[in-house]
Amino acid sequence: MEIHTQVVPALLQLSKMNPLAVRLNRLELPNPILVASGTFGYAREMTAFVKFAELGGIIPKTVTPQPRAGNAPPRTVETTGGMLNSIGLDNDGFDQFVQEKLPYLLKLGSPVIVNIAAKTMDEFHRMAMVLNGESGVAAVELNISCPNVSGGVDFGTDPKSAGEVVAAVRSAGDLPVIAKLTPNVTSVVPIAQAVADAGCDAVSLVNTFQGMAVDWRRRKPILGNRLGGLSGPAIKPLALRIVWQVAQAVDIPVIGVGGIQSLDDVLEFLVTGASAVQVGTANFFDPGVSSRLVAELEQVLQEQGARSVSEIVGTLE
Repeated sequence: MEIHTQVVPALLQLSKMNPLAVRLNRLELPNPILVASGTFGYAREMTAFVKFAELGGIIPKTVTPQPRAGNAPPRTVETTGGMLNSIGLDNDGFDQFVQEKLPYLLKLGSPVIVNIAAKTMDEFHRMAMVLNGESGVAAVELNISCPNVSGGVDFGTDPKSAGEVVAAVRSAGDLPVIAKLTPNVTSVVPIAQAVADAGCDAVSLVNTFQGMAVDWRRRKPILGNRLGGLSGPAIKPLALRIVWQVAQAVDIPVIGVGGIQSLDDVLEFLVTGASAVQVGTANFFDPGVSSRLVAELEQVLQEQGARSVSEIVGTLE
């Protein structure tokens, strides 16, 4: 595989110290391999499989202002090349997360990016204010794209609303802000542009595609919530297309998400325009994959003679 390189001046000094380091505007990460929210729990579950300090970042399960019981079971079903999930943002609530989960996460030696979801601007603002007061949090990721809860994508399907959420969170403090966007729209580009204009540091592309599984013999949907979010290798071509479209049109770093399970997958997203990636569904069937990808990426950079990850980002011809 031939990689054409180009140097990003802002990262030259950073890459001299660590060739895997990446910068997403105000957010610096030791490497571009992150784990996606909702697939890594609160990290305790993965202790036996992953060396946390080797990761580029940990994004724990989405947290909401109040506890949520989630959707009725069944909540997951395997599909061809992927998985449908309808968890429904099951969590113990923001206050308990800050008191009980966050202190543990901040001791793991990896940047912690807290993923939050809410129903109102004020709730987003309040959570962001609290997180800005917690020393050690690296950034906040806004889940404005969950297809499995009522109102979960309302902010993320309208450019004006998406921008307003980002502006509300930016006004709460200095933490870098990432918006996780939904693919369940006609075009993601206007929404990405709106959050970029509002001061977002990066966008995560993409959250799950809405789908359905049916038991025709019983004449019933398989998921308790009827609809779910499709993830896994099946969505990678779609996610790559959206990453490319946004990277071509909007001047904001992109974090690629969707079906990543191998080093080739990582490199496909990087050359297409992503500055970093999140590993999601693969954590369920190969829980040690993220640590392994970091080591493999470092090796391929050496083989290609690239001085930094930034030299291969967006080099698709």
